[in-house]
Amino acid sequence: MPMQLDPRAAELLKLLIDRYVRDGQPVGSRTLARVGGMELSPATIRNVMADLEELGFVSSPHTSAGRVPTARGYRYFVDALLAPEQLSEAELQRIAEDLFPGHKSPADLLQAASTLLSRLSAMAGVVTVPKRNLAVLRRIEFLPLSGGRVLAILVVNQREVQNRVLDMGREYTSSELERYANIINEAFAGRDLTLLRRMLADDLAETQTRVRQVLGEASALAERALRGEPTEDYLLAGGTNLLAFQELADINRLRALFDALDRKRDLMELFDQCLAAPGMQIFIGGESGYQVLDDCSLVTAPYYVDGHVAGVLGVIGPTRMAYHRIIPLVTETARLLSVGLKAEK
Repeated sequence: MPMQLDPRAAELLKLLIDRYVRDGQPVGSRTLARVGGMELSPATIRNVMADLEELGFVSSPHTSAGRVPTARGYRYFVDALLAPEQLSEAELQRIAEDLFPGHKSPADLLQAASTLLSRLSAMAGVVTVPKRNLAVLRRIEFLPLSGGRVLAILVVNQREVQNRVLDMGREYTSSELERYANIINEAFAGRDLTLLRRMLADDLAETQTRVRQVLGEASALAERALRGEPTEDYLLAGGTNLLAFQELADINRLRALFDALDRKRDLMELFDQCLAAPGMQIFIGGESGYQVLDDCSLVTAPYYVDGHVAGVLGVIGPTRMAYHRIIPLVTETARLLSVGLKAEK
């Protein structure tokens, strides 16, 4: 169980965070005395701030006499002091109208949700692509064609059949292709195609040098057959919004953050953690385990299809975010996306 601050210290920490989130400037004791309405002297407040700093809840920037919250301070605030705002009926209606302006495909709904989160938070909005809707390989077959071409026949999900003509640049015999298909089916049947393609593309060169040539040929055929599969892991909108926050303005950190967001797959393990955990997840600073997010927070909530968790959506921004507004925004968008995806089935 986390430690409990006494009521006076907790109230001052809350006031400091509220003020810092609003203004983005270190908060001094005189400011807290003026806005707090607690009838405490600046000297008393300084003593409490010193105690909070010793506990690691606030810190003092070198260039200012004021203090700013730390990741630990934000965590205590979110867990013990935060009261998320209720969205008004007008706000709920506006979110619904923005998300469903007309008939949308599931892919359009995902993109709309990402854009909506970005616009309403003024940060980055993210929506993972539903894993349970990805195509799963049941069986693959290869048939020889003339001119160095091969027909790949993929049986996907339960009964869907996809045919692809591959220009391989050499002739294959039927027995060769049957052997290669058997290898792939034995090793990879039941895998989703996006993950399978990624595995084959990453490991193909190593496979060809370390394992029998026949397995290398089989991997090459399968990798070519799967090149038409989508590789999107999540949809991101508003990444450039993060440029507006002074605390994220370090050019090297920004470059690393944008590189990670652009590569996408680097952060999928984090989003997979959110998928596996129940309910809303909030990572503050270094809690994510990704150095590029040390100055950021991630707030996510799951969305559902047919009563099952299909993916997560959320907001990425600085630790100095208005959690009381972001949390209900993420929660409501996840709820409405679930409703929309159910209606599209």
